Amino acid sequence: MADYKAPLREMNFLLHEVFAAEKLWAELPGLAGAVDRETADAILEEMAKLASNTLDPINRSGDEEGCDWNDGVVTTPAGFKEAYATFCEGGWGALLGNPEYGGMGMPKMLGAQVEEMINASNISFALYPVLTNGACLAIDAHASEVLKQKFLPKMYEGTWAGAMDLTEPHAGTDLGIIRTKAEPREDGSYSISGSKIFITGGDQDLSENIIHLVLAKLPDAPKGPKGISLFLVPKYKVNEDGSVGESNNVNCGSIEHKMGIKASATCAMNFDGAQGWLVGEENKGLAAMFTMMNYERLGVGIQGLGASDRSYQNALEYARDRIQSRSPAGAQQPEKAADPIIVHPDVRRMLLTQKALVGGGRALSTYVAQWLDISKFGEGEEKKNAEAMVALLTPVAKAFTTDMGLDCTVIGQQVFGGHGYIREWGQEQLVRDVRITQIYEGTNGIQALDLVGRKTVASGGALFELFAADVQRFIDSQVDREAMAEFVQPLATELQRLREATEKMIAATKEDPYAPGAASVEYLHLFGYVAYAFMWAKVVAVALDKQEADSFYKGQVKTARFYFARLLPRTQALASSVNAGSATLMDLEEELF
Repeated sequence: MADYKAPLREMNFLLHEVFAAEKLWAELPGLAGAVDRETADAILEEMAKLASNTLDPINRSGDEEGCDWNDGVVTTPAGFKEAYATFCEGGWGALLGNPEYGGMGMPKMLGAQVEEMINASNISFALYPVLTNGACLAIDAHASEVLKQKFLPKMYEGTWAGAMDLTEPHAGTDLGIIRTKAEPREDGSYSISGSKIFITGGDQDLSENIIHLVLAKLPDAPKGPKGISLFLVPKYKVNEDGSVGESNNVNCGSIEHKMGIKASATCAMNFDGAQGWLVGEENKGLAAMFTMMNYERLGVGIQGLGASDRSYQNALEYARDRIQSRSPAGAQQPEKAADPIIVHPDVRRMLLTQKALVGGGRALSTYVAQWLDISKFGEGEEKKNAEAMVALLTPVAKAFTTDMGLDCTVIGQQVFGGHGYIREWGQEQLVRDVRITQIYEGTNGIQALDLVGRKTVASGGALFELFAADVQRFIDSQVDREAMAEFVQPLATELQRLREATEKMIAATKEDPYAPGAASVEYLHLFGYVAYAFMWAKVVAVALDKQEADSFYKGQVKTARFYFARLLPRTQALASSVNAGSATLMDLEEELF
């Protein structure tokens, strides 16, 4: 298996040339003066070293060993404690944190590149700090000043980790029917009792304490999702001096034996009268949770992207080394018994598909992170517009990127042939690891329903038009560049195709309650392919005039050309499916399945 090499050139190209990140950072009131290009480049270079030298070497061994549960105690695989200590010593847990409590306050555009490297080198390891980051976001946005002061500094340090406890055995997507209870105590805290499942990092041996954010219901709570509150519940109580105290009746009942991400502890957690504190307002726990959901769901999309890039790197090296048969055009390396398989058109099809989807996904994650930064650090109408764009694009960034992530890892496995099915080459682990990204943080089917129902139909298409306007502004900016016509004209056509599908779907919903669900997945994929086309067009707009001087830019242009010619046409079939209605789905009687 190839050693992981962080794609720093591609990341720097996107940040500094395509999205002009330094200029944006300087203009945002909450970021001005906090970060410049030199700082950003240094951060990326340091993470590249950590990912390649520390996290990648324990990826396969972590998968082979997995986590262990013994009498309520979880042990992570060999090397994970040392890697976590190194990670914390580097201050990585504080990268995006609030500077008032010890964070570095860096932008998400930078954080997205860092997250990709962590996930590409070791998804299982990445999940521990990622969940802590998510918990910190919710605490920072909604908790009292007392809770922030008490918990955030230690969590940014990594001394204490975080976990999010939402799902219960009977309540997954429908959190409104959770049974975990919160009883008020005289001191203003609450007694939390109940069981949660599928809790990533619910227990581990990496940090000295674990801070759980638990969804629970108060005794007089309204039924359904409007009756959910959020509580901060530490594994161990915290003494007045900030040290870790006695057990807080938070226990791990078991860990799951999973298809992939085996070095990440997925726990069943029991809360037996544990002491907790309200985060945010009573009965508004879901709103507090959704503060971090846009970040977390983009983060899951980046997990799919990281696995895709890792699989591509492996497949590319193998295709260059593996010799089989001769090129259709005649021997390319006559001194060898056969040519490397990269000369064969079908192998090139697979590699270019990976390269195009990875490049499009990386650009989209950076694009969405840009809107997250504006929504967090901006002001006024600019901030409001960014929040709307984030709401629209988050389900696409999560679901489409992870769907393409599974496709890319399977394609990479296929390049290896039989060796891709063998554990020692690493490709089958990537297929297993990435599969969960389509399921957790809201299944991709739920993400599609969110995009169609809440974001598109509910807004009457207004959110879609914000995105469409941004694409149109780009198209208009390139109208005088003749060389860009081969990209801009198809992009304009595809934008119109997406708009028409959007309008038809909104109209169908008025008469058919099944219409949104029937069209949702295909609509999200249609949106995703058009969004990737937009990203590749933005890339080409920068690279086109530089390709003769630097082969990197030539590679970008030629990959974009492949995307537009070979992958973007998939939108035609997707649009037909979106427009097909619900009849063929709903007409079959249940007993005929």
